[in-house]
Amino acid sequence: MAARSAVTLVRKSKPSSPEFLQLRCHIRPGASKVREGVAAVTDESVELCVAAPPQDGKANKAVIEILSEILGVAKSDLQITHGTKARDKTISVPSSCFLRGKSSGGSEDVVALVRERLQISQDAS
Repeated sequence: MAARSAVTLVRKSKPSSPEFLQLRCHIRPGASKVREGVAAVTDESVELCVAAPPQDGKANKAVIEILSEILGVAKSDLQITHGTKARDKTISVPSSCFLRGKSSGGSEDVVALVRERLQISQDAS
C-alpha cells in the first residue's frame, strides 16, 4: 500500500466544485505551551503539539487555531474531516484561501506554499 502524502490537493470531478487541500496530521495533545506548534513535517504527516487536553474537543479547537495562524487562513476555512476523536486527523481547507489577491500562480503552487509555511513554522520552534 502506497503511503499518503502529508499535503494533498484534491480536485473534484465537477468543474464547478472547489479544490481542497488536505493536511494529514498527527496530534500530540497535552504538550507544554512552549512546545506548541509544528513538531515535524514528514512525507506522510504533519506532527503538531498542542497544549490543550484531548477532552471535549479542546485539542481539536487548538489544532484549528494553530494551523490557522501558521497557514494564514481564517479558522472558519479549516475543517477536520476525519479523525475528530483520534490523534490522526485529516484537515481540509479550500485552495482558494491561498490564491486570494494573487493573479499569478496556479493551484499546483498551493501545495508547495503550504509545505513551505509548515517547514518555516517547524524551524522557528
